[in-house]
Amino acid sequence: MDAQTLAIIVLLGSFFLMILLRFPIAYAVGLSSVFCLLVQGANLADVCRLMVKGISSFSLMAVPFFITMGVLMGSGGISEKLIALANACVGWMRGGLAMVNVVASYFFGGISGSAAADTASIGSIMIPMMVDEGYDADFSTAVTITSSCEGLLVPPSHNMVIYATTAGGISVGSLFLAGYLPGALLALSLMVGSYIISVKRNYPKGDKFSLRNFFRQLAVSGWALAAVIIVVIGVVAGYFTATESAAIAVIYSLIVSVFIYRGLDWKGVWRELGSCVDTLGIVLILIATSAVFGNCLTMLHVPELAANAIVGLTDNRVILILLLNLILLILGCIMDMAPIILIATPILLPIATQYCGLDPVQFGIIVVLNCGIGLLTPPVGAVLFIGSGVAKLPMEKVVKGTLPFYLCMIVTLLLISFIPDISLILPKVFGGYIPVS
Repeated sequence: MDAQTLAIIVLLGSFFLMILLRFPIAYAVGLSSVFCLLVQGANLADVCRLMVKGISSFSLMAVPFFITMGVLMGSGGISEKLIALANACVGWMRGGLAMVNVVASYFFGGISGSAAADTASIGSIMIPMMVDEGYDADFSTAVTITSSCEGLLVPPSHNMVIYATTAGGISVGSLFLAGYLPGALLALSLMVGSYIISVKRNYPKGDKFSLRNFFRQLAVSGWALAAVIIVVIGVVAGYFTATESAAIAVIYSLIVSVFIYRGLDWKGVWRELGSCVDTLGIVLILIATSAVFGNCLTMLHVPELAANAIVGLTDNRVILILLLNLILLILGCIMDMAPIILIATPILLPIATQYCGLDPVQFGIIVVLNCGIGLLTPPVGAVLFIGSGVAKLPMEKVVKGTLPFYLCMIVTLLLISFIPDISLILPKVFGGYIPVS
């Protein structure tokens, strides 16, 4: 066995062993990288240098701002207003509260950018409301957790920023625009699934549609939705960088939450900023250790070896795309979202672009949606656990209720994988993005 093969075995073997032993993911990534460098006889001072280099990125400065914006807006009393707006839009349909849940998640996801925050905030209101109206608890929870994944696609999403940085400086503005239609497609597919189940179980309708009520709720919710407009239009039009727009959005969110909606006082602001620091500490140490892990992968030529192994199985483009999705879905069952993006992107992106003909922006949407599905699957599905906790239901019952919605999400994933324009039409029309040929 040569030195390179031994180093690869140590790197990947120790990493997956620690994952199975339920080590915190940042420790698993960092320690496996250290073991690999020790086997190669490298200077361990390189670990510190690579960690610092990994987080010394101007683009990554947008991540803490977007997280802070989401926390402030999510705690600032906007959930009820967005639910009321969604109710004015789709509450009149059969299974109206399920439709409201899906649409509210689309609106709220554009503000929080977090499936977990969406589930905790929207779910704490919608699940009890749906149960009181005669909806089954497992159905109500399943709709909530699956629709929360829309927030990962709808900008501004800090996971998009992480992917853009990891993939080598892809335009954040193009990724933001690329997320709108896939997010809407996911919402539509979940609404179709909800409607079919609602008709079968004879769930109730809501009040009739009122144009006057719609515009009244839109006016109330406009302050919250304007935060998304500031970020996306500012970045796409070139008025701000992603980092600058995120900083402006934090100030705007603070003003809206404290002075307009009055959902937070200054004591609450400090409390929420403290929770932001906790989240950011986890994210940044993960990015730092993943930089070392990624350097080991590159140094050992693991991406090229993985590409040769996968392409060696078949040269059929359709099967290769399905294989990439399968790999990401399996990783989603055992890892959280950020580490998958940080670790899998350098390995799978060359395969996606060179052998499958996928655009890097399109592949970013595919990665994010796959990771979103992973958040709903045991044993590591964070959003699945949050939904189960909010609804006070056993996880097994929630998974059973979610099965039809997994199908809706897989159908959406396949459409995004094989129809590039779902992701690329908006960046091409409004962002001036030129797809990779």
